[in-house]
Amino acid sequence: MERVLTVGLDGSPESLAAAHWAADEAQRRKLTLRLLHAWPLLAPEPTGVPAEVDQNYWAKRLVHNARAELQAHHPGLTVVGNLVADDAQDALLQAASESEMLVLGSRGLTPVESYFLGDISMIVVGRAERPVVLVRAEGRAEGPSTPEPSATGDVVVALKLHAPYDELLDFAFATAAARNLPLRAVHGRGTPLHAYTPWGVDHTVTQEIVQEAQKDLDQALRPWHEKFPGVNVADTIRLDSPAKAVVAAAEDAGLLIVGRRKRHPDLGPYLGPVAQAAVHHARCPVAVIPHD
Repeated sequence: MERVLTVGLDGSPESLAAAHWAADEAQRRKLTLRLLHAWPLLAPEPTGVPAEVDQNYWAKRLVHNARAELQAHHPGLTVVGNLVADDAQDALLQAASESEMLVLGSRGLTPVESYFLGDISMIVVGRAERPVVLVRAEGRAEGPSTPEPSATGDVVVALKLHAPYDELLDFAFATAAARNLPLRAVHGRGTPLHAYTPWGVDHTVTQEIVQEAQKDLDQALRPWHEKFPGVNVADTIRLDSPAKAVVAAAEDAGLLIVGRRKRHPDLGPYLGPVAQAAVHHARCPVAVIPHD
């Protein structure tokens, strides 16, 4: 089966920024890029019908223009268009299951409802069985033919520890290797109540917490150092809530990677507090990786 990276496309600046990011990533990973536009009212493909009466004209034009723009900037990249007559949520979830990753646009520091495709993207992020990346349009110049600048910051991965993280670290190390960039592992751990004293914080207690966390982090990263010896890895431990620690660490990142525990479909989509904070507040692209 052909290995593809799929991006949801609706013509908005956010989805076009996502398409440019996806094209860069597909080229790094030597994947085919699929541009997906889903709309339930797409008509069956007409034959011998002039463009002016083709109900699918604007959908075709949207995908065609995006494809031409991306191939102009990535001449060696295979880009295919895909029009799907289906609900966007269902089409994106199906596409995610068939892809190495799914990329969607994001409108940034706004409520959940204002994200690309409204709350559909958040449902997709919370249910997809494969990685989903959200990309902002911030910093993109006006005009449809201006690509989003390539990110130059390092790759940051948020690690909870004491939880499954193989899928998360596999994606993080592979991404850093493909970009030839450093990987920074970040772990946040709150200061327990017994560390507080009337005159401040007992540094003996906090030092013990940091040492314990460092030991756990070293143990988690050790086999991945061996599997990806070319990846330069640093780690950061913050005595703060995991959500705050991750958002702070992502300030100068090129990509932030967070995990999401898989749930039974009947329970509905769910993002934990760290993934929620990352999706809403991190300014760089955010990859959400489902894990057991």
